[in-house]
Amino acid sequence: MKTQSQPTLEDFKPHFGKWEIVGDLIDQSIDLMLNLRQSGHPGGSRSKVPMMVATTLGPGMRWDVRHPENPFGDRYVLVAGHCNPGTYAMLAVYNEALRIMHERTGDDRYLVPHAAERMLTWEDLLWLRHNGQLPGHAEMEGKTLFFKFNTGPSGHGAPAALGEAVALKHAGTDTKVFAVEGEGGHTAGCHHEVKNSAYGLGLDNLIYLFDWNDHGIDSFANSEVAHGTPKEWFEPYGWRVAGAEDGHDFEQITSALLEIVHAEDTQGRPGCVWFKTRKGRGYGIYDAASHGKSHGRNSEGFWACREEFAKKYGVTFEGHGDTTDPGEDGCREQSRGWFETVFSVLRDTEGLAEYVANTLLGLGESIPAKPEGLRLDPERNMHEDRSWLDQLPDGLFLPAGAKAANKDGFAKFGAWVNGLAKERMGRPLVLACSADLADSTAISGFAKDFEGKESFGWYERNSNTEGSLLPQQITEFANAGLVVGAATVNMSATPEDSFMGYWGSCSTYGSFSYLKYGMMRLFSQLAQDCELKVGKVIWVAGHSGPETAEDSRTHFGIFSPVVTQLFPDGHVINLRPWEHNEVAPALAAALKTDVPIIALHLTRPGVVIPDRKALGIPSHMEAAKGAYVLRDYDMSRPKEGTLIVEGTSTMESVIELLPQFHDGTAPNCKIVTTSSYELFMAQPKEYRDTVLHKSDWLDSTVISNGSRIGMHPWLSTKVAEQYAMTSDHDDRWRTGGSIPEVKAEAKIDAASLLVGIRRFAADREERLGRLHYV
Repeated sequence: MKTQSQPTLEDFKPHFGKWEIVGDLIDQSIDLMLNLRQSGHPGGSRSKVPMMVATTLGPGMRWDVRHPENPFGDRYVLVAGHCNPGTYAMLAVYNEALRIMHERTGDDRYLVPHAAERMLTWEDLLWLRHNGQLPGHAEMEGKTLFFKFNTGPSGHGAPAALGEAVALKHAGTDTKVFAVEGEGGHTAGCHHEVKNSAYGLGLDNLIYLFDWNDHGIDSFANSEVAHGTPKEWFEPYGWRVAGAEDGHDFEQITSALLEIVHAEDTQGRPGCVWFKTRKGRGYGIYDAASHGKSHGRNSEGFWACREEFAKKYGVTFEGHGDTTDPGEDGCREQSRGWFETVFSVLRDTEGLAEYVANTLLGLGESIPAKPEGLRLDPERNMHEDRSWLDQLPDGLFLPAGAKAANKDGFAKFGAWVNGLAKERMGRPLVLACSADLADSTAISGFAKDFEGKESFGWYERNSNTEGSLLPQQITEFANAGLVVGAATVNMSATPEDSFMGYWGSCSTYGSFSYLKYGMMRLFSQLAQDCELKVGKVIWVAGHSGPETAEDSRTHFGIFSPVVTQLFPDGHVINLRPWEHNEVAPALAAALKTDVPIIALHLTRPGVVIPDRKALGIPSHMEAAKGAYVLRDYDMSRPKEGTLIVEGTSTMESVIELLPQFHDGTAPNCKIVTTSSYELFMAQPKEYRDTVLHKSDWLDSTVISNGSRIGMHPWLSTKVAEQYAMTSDHDDRWRTGGSIPEVKAEAKIDAASLLVGIRRFAADREERLGRLHYV
């Protein structure tokens, strides 16, 4: 059965009886896997089953169970990621119907390609929450590619769903994103951000499926502490809302889905379909008590649920009523037989397997290979061919003597990238947003003209849906989720091999970087494990460093940006270009890699572009290598140690001190300038040894406008740390003031640094001797 463009309730009524049986099979599968594993969440999984059946077989999703990688199939984000047992059970039932029909007919249309890796069957339910098997929360990979983001932390899936809807909408598709949540998880603040954002961006392709069961984990009801109803929670945000007072009644569910999913005129407004349900429906444990606690293994409560099913369908479970717990391995063998019993109903009920399998095939076949309005062209794909990053135009750089902030270099880079994208692809490569700080953090460059070439400008939900700068308010967490969600939307015909879609970029003050971490962490996990290629995300920690204490100590941004380092190696590249001209080469080098997240740390104050030739220091293009030698030892004098320098104000001070290093009035130190530890470690060993040989590294300390802990990758020993010259030298938050005052208090002004450098050099013999005892 193919989905009609405007289906009616009458189209689905004849199938409600079959849906009921399918729901019963899902219920039993949930119970059996949780009885075996004694871990997982029955309550929310059970309550969502009728809604899930109607959404996936009725007037909800247009999707392909055989090809979850299909780029234009509707996307399913289980925001309530702990309810994944319900989804696992549903997929097992659907895939069993396909297996049955293939056995009966030999028709290869019922086969799932790469079934061993992609087809979730009831046999997989025997290994819930075991290493390498079905995970305890939703993860987008392998047999669970039906999930379209890694979810489970409260609310975190909602911003990702927002971003996926943005990418699909911007690309000109009519693909929808279904976000499944309950009223408990909905209390997370990110939902407020998402609802605002979705309306402002005109995302009528984003639909919440809202399980209103009034209970979470703790004993109190949600209605005791949160006022209102789904209608009151969504309509004031400009959303369309419809619901089912009996969220277990297929007619009511279907009517609500038809109203929202198939509305003729959405006015660009997102939709919410709510279902009033009972948490733990049919399970015998209800409300909060059912959240994460299953019946004891083979207990009386477990058998009570089998009794009802056995009577209804005339089947018998072997060992029925035996409450002996044989342990997990023993119960696994029992469960194999019990699953066979459950699925005998699917096999033996006349027309049922055929209906389920053929409905799923029809839905899959209804997905267009190429949506009519698609703006993406696989022949013009700047993600796959990144040779353009090797040709940085002169317009990205300023002449020596000019004064500019490094963030201005980022603005130019953004304008160049999307300007080039407009010329080559006819659409933006990067979708960008900021927390009402677009110009302040220079991310607005992605919407600006470059060298007279017109760019895409601000996105506007009615008048400019091709804009590249999304008008986001102070929705920090949602902004991070928006860009990572967008970067997961791969519209390539071969998504396992190539990526066709958008890169994302978001920004905030460095001192508020922690607000972005949760979504970035989940994206990092997804990029690691998912078989489908993902795009890139540029995470801008703007106004980092002590200089931002000009606003006051509440904005002192040297500790929070360290969250961008809290990833496994190879998952993120941190960039800290110290001046305007270093931004483009460092960014280009990072974007050429396969690392999914680029964390760009920028500062606010303008600094004078150095005359590198006159100073005898390397070109700004060397920033692409992560570190370079600013000044080598004077080989006619004794060596006094290596200084590893990072940051705008600190480098500005070091440049001021260079004449004293050259004339010998400052210690004979080697000075290494850093822009990225990750880029440096990617260089050949020969280069690394030239810049920072192990002997130099052991005889070094660091200078940074950031914190000691942020310089951890560069610190060779605890001895080196004791000589570190960083903005937290006294382990205190800096007070506010002018930038020169803050620099002086942080002791990163030239005079203070010279004192620290002299101490470091004078103690050389003693500190090197201490290395023998470290």
